[in-house]
Amino acid sequence: MIGDDCIIESHVVVKGPSTIGSGNHIFQFASVGEACQDKKYNNEPTTLIMGDNNVIRECATIHRGTIQDQGVTKIGSNNLFMAYTHVAHDAVIGDNVIFANNASVAGHVHVGDWVILGGNSGVHQFCKIGDHAFIGMYSGVNKDVPPFVTTIGMPAGPAAINKEGMKRRGFESDEIMAVRRAYKAFYRKSLGVDEAISSLSEDAAKHPAVQTMIDFVKGSERGIVR
Repeated sequence: MIGDDCIIESHVVVKGPSTIGSGNHIFQFASVGEACQDKKYNNEPTTLIMGDNNVIRECATIHRGTIQDQGVTKIGSNNLFMAYTHVAHDAVIGDNVIFANNASVAGHVHVGDWVILGGNSGVHQFCKIGDHAFIGMYSGVNKDVPPFVTTIGMPAGPAAINKEGMKRRGFESDEIMAVRRAYKAFYRKSLGVDEAISSLSEDAAKHPAVQTMIDFVKGSERGIVR
């Protein structure tokens, strides 16, 4: 099903079952809702669900889910997938996300809201990327990336907080400074994860962004980038 006011350019392939919301623009040679590349997939009835106002540029590929997960790949709204980007089976992509050219996420990856994936970056299966994170170009992500953190390298490591992104999205200066202190606790003070979390209790009570980072780290199954 394709919603109202969508623009589907020539030579686009849309397969399914897929549900595509309103106002999406899919450019030529993109492939949306195709069966996944997982060798375990055996033509089971899986799906793709996409929200509204997404832009999917030339030769981007988005695959349906598998029964080894929830059977669905989910794309939120207001996202930009530049040319040659790839979203694999069972991925969950939030809202207002940008995939720069050739950025790819493997199966079962979860990407939060307002995330930017730089050109030619890749995310290993089952990893999670927190809200407002910035994945630098050519980053190879094989661990979870906490909210607000910028990564770079192969394998990806923490470089800083996404200060400019936070400013653009209206975070107050004291909130940004609190996130910077949290980043230093996790990455610059030679503290264990539990020690870092304990040291941030006062900031977490005052600043929701710090609590968001703590909740993400506590819930990480793969461990966070180091």
